[in-house]
Amino acid sequence: MPVPVPRQRAIPAVECGQAQTASHGGGPSGHGAPRKEDPAGKTVENATNTNLTLLLIEDDPGGSPIVPDLLDQAGNPIRIRTARNLTEAGRLLTDDVHCILLDLALPAPGRSGDGDDDELVVLKHVLELAPRHAVLALTASGDAERGAQAVREGAQDYLFRDELDGRLLSRAIRYAVERKRSDSAERRLAEGRVRAQENRRLQRGLLPTPLLEGSPLRFAARYRPGRSRALLGGDFYDVVRTPDGTVHAMIGDVCGHGPDEAALGVELRIAWRALTLAGLCGDELLGTLQQVLEHERADDEIFATLCTVDIAPDGRRAGMCLAGHPSPLVASPGRAVRVLPYDNNGPALGLLPGARWPRIQVELGAEWSLMLYTDGLIEGHVGQGRERLGQDGMVEMVRRQLGAGLRGEALLQAAVNEVRQLNGGELTDDVAVLLLDRVG
Repeated sequence: MPVPVPRQRAIPAVECGQAQTASHGGGPSGHGAPRKEDPAGKTVENATNTNLTLLLIEDDPGGSPIVPDLLDQAGNPIRIRTARNLTEAGRLLTDDVHCILLDLALPAPGRSGDGDDDELVVLKHVLELAPRHAVLALTASGDAERGAQAVREGAQDYLFRDELDGRLLSRAIRYAVERKRSDSAERRLAEGRVRAQENRRLQRGLLPTPLLEGSPLRFAARYRPGRSRALLGGDFYDVVRTPDGTVHAMIGDVCGHGPDEAALGVELRIAWRALTLAGLCGDELLGTLQQVLEHERADDEIFATLCTVDIAPDGRRAGMCLAGHPSPLVASPGRAVRVLPYDNNGPALGLLPGARWPRIQVELGAEWSLMLYTDGLIEGHVGQGRERLGQDGMVEMVRRQLGAGLRGEALLQAAVNEVRQLNGGELTDDVAVLLLDRVG
């Protein structure tokens, strides 16, 4: 059975987004308007740009017009397309349609139109068909309750069929379009806020909670991802105390700054904690972490640097392994702030299959502060030139801040702030730094 050709009540839509000037009764029909060729060589009517397009969905076998002539705020005619059923409406519902005027008397698909629920059923069909379009419900005079119910279902407004005039309908269309835009913008904003809150909760949950119960050591940490508006980057750290009293600390850096690198950093941190609590340390632990990295990375060229420190139960000495990572900084009373030896620094994880990472024994003494950090802290620029802060600059900066009496969180906050100031603005790399203090 052939599909009925939809009638055009007023100004037919043209693919270029323009329309011919036309009228329902008595006004200029547009038949005598000058014609011209479009860029494709087709002949079209001399077009006038319009701001709004209305899709009228109504079953009118007699062909009596229910929509008067319409003009927008600029005085341009509003284009009107007419569909007699939802099948035709689906074909005419293009992106340039701004508003739908639905006659609630239209029978729903598969129904005769005699039931009391038919009007809302067809409205629900239209709302499913056009979730991004403004919808005006058209109902009989005196049936305000039906109109109000249509608004509760999702229509932007309702109008009485036999009270329509051009001015009222034009204003209602503009109002419905703006209300739909406002509702859509508010919904997107609310959805964006929910997603942002969920992301923040997720990212905060992925940051470690140190396990130091029973240890006399004091812990502090600062974390700043390089990505804008992110809470987590490719840097990662953790601190745990095993049942024998040893405190294990770790800090690492996955190359790159995106969400994939952040996820890989979390996987490595969780693997490190599990392996450490299982009793692994040193070369055996790093070799297993390299296997995890090789299995989980998205690209064979992705690697990670790592520094691990295990502090003896008496707190006076520690073992250290470096996998391509900057060596920690230590400060003790009566001794200059210094960087721990890094001559036996092994390769970064993921670079050399079968690599080894020697464990270095370090004497700490009775009272000390040990700072582990990622390269984001030392690779910021100093002033306008290309000079970077480097480890020597960091040592001098920390020495001065310790001399000013800063300790713990205050020391780390001051260090990160000064690095940013020296850089002349936000750092582009992730920054993670943790501090362990032992007071004699």
